[in-house]
Amino acid sequence: MTSDAVIDLERQYLLQNYSRYPLVVHRGKGCHVYDVNGNRYLDFITGIGVNALGHAHPRIVKVIRDQAALLIHTSNLYYHEYQGPLARKLAEVSGLQRTFFTNSGTEAMEGALKMIRSHGNKNGGKHEIISLDNSFHGRTFGALSITGQAKYRKDFEPLTPGVRFVPGNDIAALEAAFSDSTTGMVMELIQGEGGIYPATHEYAQKARELADRHNALLVFDEIQCGVGRTGSYFSYQRALPAVLPDIMVTAKPLACGLPLGAIVANEKAAATIGPGMHGTTFGGSALACRVALEFFDILEGLLPSIQQVGGYLHLMLNELARKHSFVKEVRGFGLMIGVELTIPGKQMVLDAMAEGLLINCTHDTVLRMLPPYIVTERDVDAAVKALGKVFAKQKGSPA
Repeated sequence: MTSDAVIDLERQYLLQNYSRYPLVVHRGKGCHVYDVNGNRYLDFITGIGVNALGHAHPRIVKVIRDQAALLIHTSNLYYHEYQGPLARKLAEVSGLQRTFFTNSGTEAMEGALKMIRSHGNKNGGKHEIISLDNSFHGRTFGALSITGQAKYRKDFEPLTPGVRFVPGNDIAALEAAFSDSTTGMVMELIQGEGGIYPATHEYAQKARELADRHNALLVFDEIQCGVGRTGSYFSYQRALPAVLPDIMVTAKPLACGLPLGAIVANEKAAATIGPGMHGTTFGGSALACRVALEFFDILEGLLPSIQQVGGYLHLMLNELARKHSFVKEVRGFGLMIGVELTIPGKQMVLDAMAEGLLINCTHDTVLRMLPPYIVTERDVDAAVKALGKVFAKQKGSPA
């Protein structure tokens, strides 16, 4: 099918809830994707952080082929060979103890919220949850209720009550928000959709201290900033001593494009969910879990490169930023980058696409980059060169 035919068919039959870019992707290889006309693009958004090993990674392709020929799905009525080993691996790399597998990040967040609410009911019926301004936790009702951006919530209110929003990195406001009615706090260590804003280590430490003081569960949302994205397994491990949550939710890169998320909890939080209190039909399939095990085997060797190439990307973007007054700041860690502008960035995304580079824009003025973990410094040079051409087109840029 031609690009126009694909787009026209979707306009006729799909809900029109996505503002898609006019690109029909046909295939991918490594750090690149190709459209139906054969044009090549350097993929620096990777399915919004999902395709962490790029496209058609030979080891992932082999595992998918092998496992698809054996067993794809059983349901959780029965055991299969891969949930246990994957849960053990998550325990080893997270510092937590027990895992529940889901299909997506927002489903993992829903399960975490049920754990918070169950914990509150077991401890005097308290129900207040603290979340951060500017946060994003998903699009289901519970996840929307704790998302600190009104533009996502307003069309679906009233949502789940009992949520208090506080500004990030404001320790005084956080202390004022906690009370004996608080049963949980949810936070991203690096806000993704909110514009790549990191929480300070001191803020995370204070959240841990207050949660302990008020017998509340602390939840870290690692859906976008976790599983290697920052150069450590999880973003809460960037600073030492690591601040451990009671619950960690993760998803995006876990199965390299197959739907898989996880709730990983300590024993205290895990005890809030008993038999029959939660479940999933598709979560933790044999195919997705086996792919995730292969991913973790590959990821271990990539973590130093993520730090090295991520540092190089930061350096090159900062050099580019110094040449253009409309670039306000370059933020992020590892291969999770936000370039904040003083002007709208949506057209720049389209201009970058015309230069063969795929990025996206969040919060209207932040160009977001989530390159694959296999990216090289040569790929970074190509991306920055393309972005330089885009920036040069802007009014007031140097000749």
